[in-house]
Amino acid sequence: MSLLRTVNVTRYITPLREGGSLPAIAEADDGFTYVLKFRGAGQGLKALIAELIGGEVARALGLRMPELVFANLDEAFGRTEPDEEIQDLLKASTGLNLALHYLQGAITYDPAVSKPDAKLASQILWLDCLLTNVDRTARNTNMLMWRNELWLIDHGAALYFHHSWTNWEEQALKPFVQVKDHVLLPFASEIEAADREFVSILSPEKIKEITAAIPAEWLTASQPGASEEDIRNVYTQFLRTRVGSSSIFVKQALDARAALI
Repeated sequence: MSLLRTVNVTRYITPLREGGSLPAIAEADDGFTYVLKFRGAGQGLKALIAELIGGEVARALGLRMPELVFANLDEAFGRTEPDEEIQDLLKASTGLNLALHYLQGAITYDPAVSKPDAKLASQILWLDCLLTNVDRTARNTNMLMWRNELWLIDHGAALYFHHSWTNWEEQALKPFVQVKDHVLLPFASEIEAADREFVSILSPEKIKEITAAIPAEWLTASQPGASEEDIRNVYTQFLRTRVGSSSIFVKQALDARAALI
């Protein structure tokens, strides 16, 4: 049984003009509204794979993450869109895409307004060190406040090892030096406690369950010439290695925090 439901996009509502990827608000046949991430955008399928893995790891750890779904996009969607750029994006994204539940009324997290408690800040920081997520900075927090709770979004920039691919074993053992720019670093005083808790949750079996959810077509199309099994195994082993050697990135985070405060 897949971790994610599958829906069919029934209405394209409006683009969210953020960066070059042009995600959009769309409605699906289950009656819900989603933020739709396109396979034909920017970093393409690798960004969707990172979104899926990052979101489901966050959910497994008990962090608040909008539901992710697979979203089928019919080829007819590109025919009537008047904006040429969006029309091209829709045409390039026919088939299976990824979407997350739209949190109506949510606002972008601002660290000057809302200060998370030390435990939550440490947990989110640990997650981003695990995923090598470079995109949770003061410039772009990729978090939302919704109903007075902190929610995580946008993990497409995580797992950047897969853009080069050849030295993934080496990358899995590297500290996450970009932690020094993490927006929650000043509040994350319980990193070691987060590490103890999360290492016990992310068992080899749990990691395999998450990577098993990646569609086969995404894997083979994102890494031409390699087999689905081999590519999926790399993601699985990368995450297992990161978890098993978490002391490396935890030390980097502690050192970065000590230098900051």
